[in-house]
Amino acid sequence: MKIAMLSPIAWRTPPRHYGPWESVVSTLTEGLIKRGMDVTLFATLDSETSAKLEGVCPRGYEEDPSIDPKVWGCLHISKVFERGDEFDLIHNHFDFLPLTYSAMTSTPLLTTIYGFSSQAILPVYKKYNGKCYYVAISEADKRPELDYIATIHHGIDLDRFTFRDKHGNYLLFFGRIHQEKGTKECIEIAQKLGMKLIIAGIIQDRRYFREEIEPFIDGHQIEYIGSVGPERRDQLLGNAYALLNPINFDEPFGLSVVESMACGTPVVAIRRGSMPELIRHGVTGFLCSSLKEMLDCVKEVKDLDRKLCRKWVEERFSSDRMVEEYLKVYEKILKERKREDHRPWGFYEILSDKEDHKVKRITVYPGKRLSYQRHFRRAEHWYVVSGKAVVTLDGREYELETGNAIDIPVGSWHRIKNAGPWNLTFIEVQTGDYFGEDDIERAEDDYGRV
Repeated sequence: MKIAMLSPIAWRTPPRHYGPWESVVSTLTEGLIKRGMDVTLFATLDSETSAKLEGVCPRGYEEDPSIDPKVWGCLHISKVFERGDEFDLIHNHFDFLPLTYSAMTSTPLLTTIYGFSSQAILPVYKKYNGKCYYVAISEADKRPELDYIATIHHGIDLDRFTFRDKHGNYLLFFGRIHQEKGTKECIEIAQKLGMKLIIAGIIQDRRYFREEIEPFIDGHQIEYIGSVGPERRDQLLGNAYALLNPINFDEPFGLSVVESMACGTPVVAIRRGSMPELIRHGVTGFLCSSLKEMLDCVKEVKDLDRKLCRKWVEERFSSDRMVEEYLKVYEKILKERKREDHRPWGFYEILSDKEDHKVKRITVYPGKRLSYQRHFRRAEHWYVVSGKAVVTLDGREYELETGNAIDIPVGSWHRIKNAGPWNLTFIEVQTGDYFGEDDIERAEDDYGRV
């Protein structure tokens, strides 16, 4: 199974600090590689992965202001779809825009929908509903207008989160600083309870930060430490008394909620969006309907068993579970969209199919070769479009490069091998009175078809 994994380019994959979508893509990609999948990750060029890395954008546009998101986003997406036919499946994590490129290839497109930034993007998803496949990241985030092949909760690499069995002495806000995430409400809770609050995350709304958050930062009770990387994140989450999540919107998932519980730290959240799917009320945290209720529940956090928080995540939100669920979706899609034009050695496209001739554009992967075979009712002419080929014709080898051609007479034994490091593409022109795939006698074959 050859998979093209399309990551966003706001941040590196995996991110150095913030970047939840890129983090999920990295976790999924590495999990697939461990299971022997052939994955090509399309991400920023400074990304780190065990997969084959492809890309055009040197760095994330959130890390380099000189990079125009629209320009480099289009270049990034087009690179995937221009090579789309090479893959069995394209898995899109780039939101709605790649859907508009889907007609460029016959390869099925799966999109994980990380949420709807606004109602305005829904028409794109509706247009491609039924033509492409959608995965929801929570039941709460599903739209009735769309069809989904599955709901798959995010999973995390549990080895990156250290369990700590003792409650800390500070409250924690961990996420992007924005009104909808409830940073201001966290300050109110801390002040009313007389507890220390640490705020960690990127400033997404600078006006909100300047007017509603910054005036209360004193470096003692209310402390802002910026956005933090994986090592500091593990320490912050694990040593906290509780993670606060007083959201003002229907959050599609909430990765930090699961990460916090993986460290043993309970979460006190407003009951909106996906929170009831992530938090077990009264066991791994509390689901509240108001700020007043949150105040009361924070006091009760000390009575929760932190071991149960960790166990909850191990059972429901591990990376292994996520990878296995995506593999099942991949297999279901490929079963539904079985493609006769894909083979273990590469793929082909029929350019013309008439009574007196047939023309194919054939691509062979590096190091792969077709069977040693002959035909009785057709001759062939091969023209190399790109790459380097070794052609065996009746026991004799010929090296062909871009622009070279060779004739394959009726009844002659022949095969072609990709002898270069890149894909080999050639045009095959068949002439004769029959062009069916059953007009083949194989003497040798790498895939057991003799």
